[in-house]
Amino acid sequence: MRTRSVLVLAAAAATTFSLLPSTAQASHAWGSYHWARTANPFTLPVGDNVDSSWDAHLDTAVSDWSASSVMDLAERPGSTTGRKCRAQAGTVQVCNASYGFNGWLGLASISITGGTHITQGTAKMNDSYFNTATYNNPNERLHVMCQEVGHTFGLGHTSEDGSSQNTCMDYFSNTGANAGSTQSTHPNQHDYAMLEQIYAHLDTTSTVGTTTATARTVGEDRASWGREVFHAADGSHSVFVRDFGGGDKVVTHVTWALDRQGAARS
Repeated sequence: MRTRSVLVLAAAAATTFSLLPSTAQASHAWGSYHWARTANPFTLPVGDNVDSSWDAHLDTAVSDWSASSVMDLAERPGSTTGRKCRAQAGTVQVCNASYGFNGWLGLASISITGGTHITQGTAKMNDSYFNTATYNNPNERLHVMCQEVGHTFGLGHTSEDGSSQNTCMDYFSNTGANAGSTQSTHPNQHDYAMLEQIYAHLDTTSTVGTTTATARTVGEDRASWGREVFHAADGSHSVFVRDFGGGDKVVTHVTWALDRQGAARS
């Protein structure tokens, strides 16, 4: 793995955000979840635990999300392995591995303290599916990578009808007839405006880059994710919450593979 750090200059960010819509137009926060921090912009460490088939897609996602006016992402060598993908306090760890044909294509989990503050996150890409002809194209890889990383900041989805909103945070699938489409492979202005809204207030403490957070984690199997609290009408996405009590929980967003979508909940 290579050491890569992407920091966007303040002047460039200011130019970008002069073109953005007001935060009042943004509406796709993932609950009230956010990283606690005492100043903006803040630098969030992102651990690179991916192999060469994913390096370029992670680089692009880090660069894209660093265009936000409230955060910079610092890509660093990962602290775990793709297969284990253990969360590390104060960071987002990004991984890929052949996790098995278990139904999910991408998985994003955030550990929460105090009911709202993110303390650590993981984003996992399942090569058991991505190595098949259906998913093995750069547009679908980038869409899922961008979306799962975006969830670790507290972002939800912009739409749930499968149409492209030209943001990686929608339900569009770059597969089949859409495999050659570059739509929905990057954040859009709406996403950046939402981040401005989520991170408009400051906290008195920080969970970014710390190493003392409670190590609440879940695995790659559905049984470890807790209770399903959201199931998309088309079966393409779900959200699970495992509640440990006292405001500590792990929230997991699941992007289901096509052969799992529309299936009855088990």
